[in-house]
Amino acid sequence: MSQKTSDSSTMPIHWEYAHAPESTDHVQYEKQYGLFIDGAFTHYDPSKSFDSLNPATGELLYQCTQADEKDVDAAVKAARKAYEDHWGSIKGSTRGKYLYRIARMLQERAREFAVLESLDGGKPIRESRDIDIPLAAAYFFYYAGWADKLAYAFPAKKVTPLGVCGQIIPWNFPLLMLAWKIAPALACGNTVVLKPAETTSLTALKFCELLQDIGLPNGVVNLITGPGQTGEYLVNHDGIDKIAFTGSTGVGKKIQQSIAGRNIKSTLELGGKGAYIIFEDASLNEAVEGIVNAIFFNQGHVCCAGSRLLVQEGVADRVIELLKQRMATLIVGDPLDKNTDVGAINSQNQLNTIQRYVDIGLEEGAECFQCEGNIPSSGFYFRPTLLTKVSQSSTVVQEEIFGPVLTVQTFRTTQEAIDKANNTPYGLANGIWTDKGSKIFHVGSQLRSGVVWSNTYNKFDPTSPFGGYKESGKGREGGVQGLAPYVHLESNVEAEA
Repeated sequence: MSQKTSDSSTMPIHWEYAHAPESTDHVQYEKQYGLFIDGAFTHYDPSKSFDSLNPATGELLYQCTQADEKDVDAAVKAARKAYEDHWGSIKGSTRGKYLYRIARMLQERAREFAVLESLDGGKPIRESRDIDIPLAAAYFFYYAGWADKLAYAFPAKKVTPLGVCGQIIPWNFPLLMLAWKIAPALACGNTVVLKPAETTSLTALKFCELLQDIGLPNGVVNLITGPGQTGEYLVNHDGIDKIAFTGSTGVGKKIQQSIAGRNIKSTLELGGKGAYIIFEDASLNEAVEGIVNAIFFNQGHVCCAGSRLLVQEGVADRVIELLKQRMATLIVGDPLDKNTDVGAINSQNQLNTIQRYVDIGLEEGAECFQCEGNIPSSGFYFRPTLLTKVSQSSTVVQEEIFGPVLTVQTFRTTQEAIDKANNTPYGLANGIWTDKGSKIFHVGSQLRSGVVWSNTYNKFDPTSPFGGYKESGKGREGGVQGLAPYVHLESNVEAEA
């Protein structure tokens, strides 16, 4: 770290951090990948391949095979065979042992998976290393413990698995979302066909190599890569018993329409527009740190991001001043640099979307503040952005931007804060900052969202359920509640007697 001083002794000292890149010497991955079906990788097919870019540079990272309808059918049939031959009927304790092995292997290979996640997705290595990978392992550990205890999770019920689960995950938390989907499904005795996002398939593909290493029976987990069309093939396949989807509300609605009238379960974890409510009695410095975590974590690529700041009028000017000062210290740059606070936007398409929303905000009268400093000249980057002077009807307040963009509104009374927080189509997560416990319970009980954080934000734990209301989806993932979407429950007459 080098020191820069000004000519005047009264001017503040500014620091520049030396480049601190994470080593990639321990990381190995293929340049071309096939599909993972029935325990083995298929041959890479250049005639139906697609590219995946490194968002930090815009350069080619690897190529995948785009699964067509025939490939999806093969994956579903492999999953069905594995379910009927052994996985659906083996002891829960045996399933638990496999899940424990997965969790331990994720821990042992944490450095490798963290680097791959940052290379593929653009998120800072500190986040991949300290949050994504440890949490993914924790979810497998947690559901490994439930694999032989389902009778205790659902007392007086006969518990049976569903069968074959089709699972579609997004690009913002590739390995963590994989863990959220696969761990409970396998613990309950189901088999899986998983489709990762087309821009972030790398850690899912490496995860399949891990499954081979631990000896997971063939066909229990199958991986198909490709764009939205591949996901449609999976959703519409008549051989699946459950659909689990995390992604945009628009796609979620299409999935709901596709499965209407079919006897399959579904969980849909969709978009969000979280409100971050700061009351005048809050600890403002801590609250500002919370704002940074709520909206700039993972470049704002978080469905539950606190993207709407609601601050009480008496402290609004002070909060905005503190926030601008804190934003000025954020480092935007190379995701593999340990100093980086805000990494690369996942794709050129998403970068264009974020810019389009900011432009709309300015056209509708918003004022824009962006942190200064250098950003890389290549790759996909967007400066952390603050939009003030917005109204409740502003497009940037009502629609999900999915980037490092925060809108600011003020309120006078507690009821006004509650009304504004609830006045969006979404209902996934909100946050409350106050030193009054009674206010937390009063406000929290009236916020129509699946998650309410108090004096913190973006805290996740395998034991806690996660999900939304309204256009943020249906169903819960995580916790005991996350088991229910993966089982059939019938009244157990013997237990009741």
